[in-house]
This record gives sequence, structure tokens and C-alpha cells, in this order.
Amino acid sequence: MTSPLVVFDLDGTLIDTAPDLVASLNHTIAAAGLAPVGYEDLTFLVGNGAKMMIEKAFVLREKPLNAEDLPHLLERFITHYSASMPGESRPYPGLVDALERLKTSGFRLAVCTNKIESLAVTLIERLQLTHHFATITGGDTFPVRKPDARHLLGTVERAGADPRRTVMIGDSINDIMVARNAGVPSIAVPFGYSDVAVDSLGPNHVIGHFDELTPALVEGLLQRQAA
Repeated sequence: MTSPLVVFDLDGTLIDTAPDLVASLNHTIAAAGLAPVGYEDLTFLVGNGAKMMIEKAFVLREKPLNAEDLPHLLERFITHYSASMPGESRPYPGLVDALERLKTSGFRLAVCTNKIESLAVTLIERLQLTHHFATITGGDTFPVRKPDARHLLGTVERAGADPRRTVMIGDSINDIMVARNAGVPSIAVPFGYSDVAVDSLGPNHVIGHFDELTPALVEGLLQRQAA
């Protein structure tokens, strides 16, 4: 039987990246004269990659964004964010123990994020977590991104796993929907950046802490899905 695969979202699921996302976004939009955003704005801004985050900041500040300005602003964001990594970003409590617990039990692990792949890979490398994951895919890895099922299914394929033996873990509607679209059970975490309570999104299970992420929990979800 194929080893189970646990696929994680990144921002708001694996890593609390809020301080650095806010800092880099404010550095970026300052060039356009926009007032800074705050942590209270994150649930509106985060989840679809840096380009969308910049676009949403302009919406939030009710200022039109010229399409020709966007590439420069995106480059400004990437330069600032890359230079400061990992900054204040840290794994959520209990995460590393959970990763080790799953790997010891023979599970494979992967990351599927809408963050630009190069930024995701660099962040995970600088936090010394790369060795845990069979693959890391970003919002620009494939022609599609979450919640399109092909983003998750492409990640599963790259990890050498089977969608029928896969569970997705995330903090937002994109994560729950990509799992549903791919026919994969989902686990939601409530400590991320969702703008609504994650249990209202219809995940198969919710964990409040990574101490609850056990091999038995994942196998139970897979068995119920198979049934």
C-alpha cells in the first residue's frame, strides 16, 4: 500500500508569517503612497499570493491600481520579503514534533501553497524544515493554483503519492475547497488567517494544536474517505 501523504498549506498553517507579510506589504505599498495595513487586515489580504495581496491592499485603501505598476510593486515586495527571511516567521507550536511523528510512522509530507514557489522554498529552507518534505509547490508551479484541484493533485504526483491516500491541512477556504475538489479529506487549523471560522467551511476535521495531528487521526480520515 502507498504511504499516506499529508499536504500542508504554508502561511497560517505551517508557519505564522503575519509579521513579515505585513512588513513587506507595507514597504511595497508605501511606494504608491498608501497608508500601512495592519494585522487585522490579514484575513482579507492573504491566501492568493503576493500579487493578489498587493491588489487587495489597493482595494482596501480604495485607490485604483494601474496595471503597468503591478510588476514593479511585485518585484519590490519579493525583494524586501526575500531579504528579510525568515524574519519573525516561525513554525506554529507543536509543528516540528508533528512532522517528525508522521515521518517516523512512514508518512510522506508535502507543501501546497499559493505563495510564489521560490519564496516558499526559501522560507522553508531558512527555517531548516526542507528535509521534512517530499515536494514544495507554489502558486506559480503549475498553470493553476488552489482551489483548483490540479494544484493539489500535481503536488501529490510530485511527492510520488496517491490521491486516495492523501490528506490536506490548511487554514482557509482555498485549502478546504482544493481538498474537496480533489476528492481528498481535509483538516483545518483555526489559528491561521481565515476571515471566517474554519469549522464553517466544512473540513472533515479541525485540530486546535499540532499535538492533535497523529498518524491515527490521518489514517482514520483516510479509512472513512475510502468507505
